[in-house]
Amino acid sequence: MLDPNGRVVMISGANRGIGRAIAENLLKKGYRVSAAARDVPALKDALAPFAGSHLLCAAYDAETRTTYKAWVDATIAKFGRIDALVNNAGTSNTFSIEAGEEEELDRLVTINIKGPLFMTRLVMPYLRKTGTGRIINISSLSGKRVRNENVAYNMTKHALMALTHGTRRIGWDDGVRATAVCPSFVATDLTANVTKMAREEMIDPADLAELVATAIALPNNAVVAEIAVNCRLEDLF
Repeated sequence: MLDPNGRVVMISGANRGIGRAIAENLLKKGYRVSAAARDVPALKDALAPFAGSHLLCAAYDAETRTTYKAWVDATIAKFGRIDALVNNAGTSNTFSIEAGEEEELDRLVTINIKGPLFMTRLVMPYLRKTGTGRIINISSLSGKRVRNENVAYNMTKHALMALTHGTRRIGWDDGVRATAVCPSFVATDLTANVTKMAREEMIDPADLAELVATAIALPNNAVVAEIAVNCRLEDLF
């Protein structure tokens, strides 16, 4: 396993849910973390117990392209390097084949696809320099199969899988490894209105964060390309 000491990880959407759990987990393990979200004050409050030289709280809004480079620049200014990027920020809606406005589709494409794509493009030069760069894309089992009517969400998560494998291909020779983490229902705000499964049966964000930490720490010759995380029996498997 790679030593976390000195390694810098960027995490989008780190103020709550999965992103917050990942940030807390990595900080406890000794990583330096560049956490980002649209609401920076809320982000700082969420991660206040970890405030210090190992943590940077920055602005990132997938719908505001200028925040992308500003976040990368701030990370380099504080830490001098980037070893990993966790593309966690994402959203969902009920856009289906038969209903939904184009603006709803466009928003999902911007947040769930364009954000990870252009953040990957920006950090790739820094990841190549380390020789052990990592990109973790928080996808979904909805990127592996379709079980509901939310076609736009399913489409964007399938696209994120393609981005992950494309990233693995172009970065491999320089030690950059990419992993797609594909959970079923996770007990976060995004699933607050889900009624088909009890809250206590869903995946705990802290457990998912441990899997992400493992993916970041695995050496170049033992990397997992996809991690499918189940909380119920899936026909896919």
